[in-house]
Amino acid sequence: MLHNINSGSSTELKRLTEEQRVLNRSKRGWVWNQMFVLEEFSGPEPILVGRLHTDLDPGSSKIKYILSGDGAGTIFVINDKTGDIHAMKRLDREEKAEYTLTAQAVDRDTNKPLEPPSEFIIKVQDINDNAPEFVDGPYHATVPEMSVVGTFVTKVTATDADDPVYGNSAKLVYSILEGQPYFSIEPHTAIIKTALPNMDREAKEEYFVVIQAKDMGGHMGGLSGTTTVTITLTDVNDNPPKFAQSLYHFSVMEDVALGEPIGRVKANDLDIGENAKSSYDIIEGDGMDIFEITTDVQTQDGIIRVRKPLDFETKKSYTLKVEAANVHIDPRFISGGPFKDTATVKIVVEDADEPPVFSSPTYLLEVHENAAINSVIGQVTAHDPDVSSSPIRFSIDRHTDLERQFNINAEDGKITLATPLDRETNMWHNITIVATETRNHSQVSRVPVAIKVLDVNDNAPEFASEHEAFLCENGKPGQVIQIVSAIDKDDPKNGHYFLYSLLPEMVNNPNFTIKKNEDNTLSILAKHSGFSRQKQEVYLLPIIISDSGNPPMSSTSTLTIRVCGCSSDGIVQSCNAEAYVLPIGLSMGALIAILACIILLLVIVVLFVTLRRHKNEPLIIKDDEDVRENIIRYDDEGGGEEDTEAFDIATLQNPDGINGFLPRKDIKPDLQFMPRQGLAPVPNGVDVDEFINVRLHEADNDPTAPPYDSIQIYGYEGRGSVAGSLSSLESSASDSDQNFDYLSEWGPRFKRLGELYSVGESDKET
Repeated sequence: MLHNINSGSSTELKRLTEEQRVLNRSKRGWVWNQMFVLEEFSGPEPILVGRLHTDLDPGSSKIKYILSGDGAGTIFVINDKTGDIHAMKRLDREEKAEYTLTAQAVDRDTNKPLEPPSEFIIKVQDINDNAPEFVDGPYHATVPEMSVVGTFVTKVTATDADDPVYGNSAKLVYSILEGQPYFSIEPHTAIIKTALPNMDREAKEEYFVVIQAKDMGGHMGGLSGTTTVTITLTDVNDNPPKFAQSLYHFSVMEDVALGEPIGRVKANDLDIGENAKSSYDIIEGDGMDIFEITTDVQTQDGIIRVRKPLDFETKKSYTLKVEAANVHIDPRFISGGPFKDTATVKIVVEDADEPPVFSSPTYLLEVHENAAINSVIGQVTAHDPDVSSSPIRFSIDRHTDLERQFNINAEDGKITLATPLDRETNMWHNITIVATETRNHSQVSRVPVAIKVLDVNDNAPEFASEHEAFLCENGKPGQVIQIVSAIDKDDPKNGHYFLYSLLPEMVNNPNFTIKKNEDNTLSILAKHSGFSRQKQEVYLLPIIISDSGNPPMSSTSTLTIRVCGCSSDGIVQSCNAEAYVLPIGLSMGALIAILACIILLLVIVVLFVTLRRHKNEPLIIKDDEDVRENIIRYDDEGGGEEDTEAFDIATLQNPDGINGFLPRKDIKPDLQFMPRQGLAPVPNGVDVDEFINVRLHEADNDPTAPPYDSIQIYGYEGRGSVAGSLSSLESSASDSDQNFDYLSEWGPRFKRLGELYSVGESDKET
């Protein structure tokens, strides 16, 4: 059996007895304990970690110890004879806390294992070689101001890389190095709390605290680490608003617009954010209904505005008492006093030049439609509210009185009638009166005036519509033929009431009578039966209609009564006397329609024949005969002077043979062309220049010639010319073989041509 002797023990752990040696049962020969070695140990020689020994070793040198595993041969070395294990390097527990190795005893000569290998552990014993560290530092924390003692602020945490199990190397204790007496820290939990009551943010907002963590339980010799904690006091509403001054003075013009700000007041609050928000209100004063105060959310100012119009002449100054109060109040500090403040505001109203003021904002006038021209229908009044009291002039805004039906006196404001009125045409007139200060024409006021035209009885009643009554031949006596109604353009106060009557000479009308109905209408009744269309087709019944006005108005309207043939049920079928002579079922209207259709067909036939007759006669020149807008292309090539087939140039080639009329082919003449007298034949030659001038004169005076330029080609050069042909087509020799000196002998017209050719010949020779 092998013994493990730790280097830290001065004696062997155990000796084998003789009884153990003689045991018959086979058992392992290794007895293991953990070995320990101190970290960071350094010395001139390797440190002895422990010793291995087997009881199979009688003390001779036949046994060899072998070590393998973590760090064997490099960190840990074994003496193969004695079994001593040494650490060759400094060890760091924080890098590796333990090593697992395997030990075996073999025969030195044969290297055969004497016992099975076994594992053992070498643990590195910790020493306090690592200081605590605050991994998450530096820290930031907040706590409300005015907190009580012991209010939690934050918690910090430090770590120590040393072994927390072995010894006190990792046992930490926390303390405050800076930050007292405001804050404290729990030594073991590292919880930071407030240590002083009523810390005021407005006095000091931020605190810088230094925290220390020390190992070895805080005893002397322990290592320590520090961190910082920045603690900020958050605001609470512990301060009321306070006006910067107790009295404010403002001045405002009396004509200031409503809602316009006239001044600002400010209540300062030492708090911030929501705790500094204040609301303003007017709590006292003689202008509580004239002014209002609102809060500017950006600056927290109180803005005083005009709520109602000001009048310097009525009141020249106002005194207000305004209050500023916190919007959000913390109930914990409500006992500290009211979170509000007051100030006095004096407002002085300054005089301004104001426009005239009418005695009423609107006027309503009434006038009868028969009022006389220039009669006064009403009056408006206005005054200058200023102390100076400028005179006022009145006028009518003619944009509201385009027809100029009214006038106004510029001095006293009396409105008169300029043109007659008619209620039935326009019952209401709305005009605008303008009042202007004579001293300052820019000061103008306007007021609307409504003029109602009152009715007078100036219109006679009349039938509501053009009535035409139908009377059946088989009607009975007393039968109602027609019910008529009347209208009146006037509008009496008690409503319309009409009276109906027949003309005096027709009171005893033998055919018809009238009856007034309760609904203000009139019924026409037949006195007898037996009316006949053949005897009399139409009856005219004049009726007098009178109203109840003062004075009464009346008119005469005539009712047309037509006798008609009716069915047994009284339904009108025919009202014309001609219906008796027409075929059954065919009325006069149908016959007229048939006759109109026949006439229309005859007119169409006549028009058709006329168009057919004129169709065969050409009325205009065809387009293909009018060559003025046509382009004719000839794709054949001319044959020179010998070619007489492509173009008709007989006029120039044989002028002696022309003795008559050659019609023009480019237009169709509208006038009869008289043949031109031909030129007298010239036996020995033709003067081309004279020939062309003659032809040009004839073309200019020809009434059938087109009114546009005409291009004509003349291929005839003249007969019997001394010069002969100038064409190069008939030249037998090249230009270089010809002599052009003879051109200068032809006269002054060919002199320039001769000079050109002479120069060309001289240049070639050069």
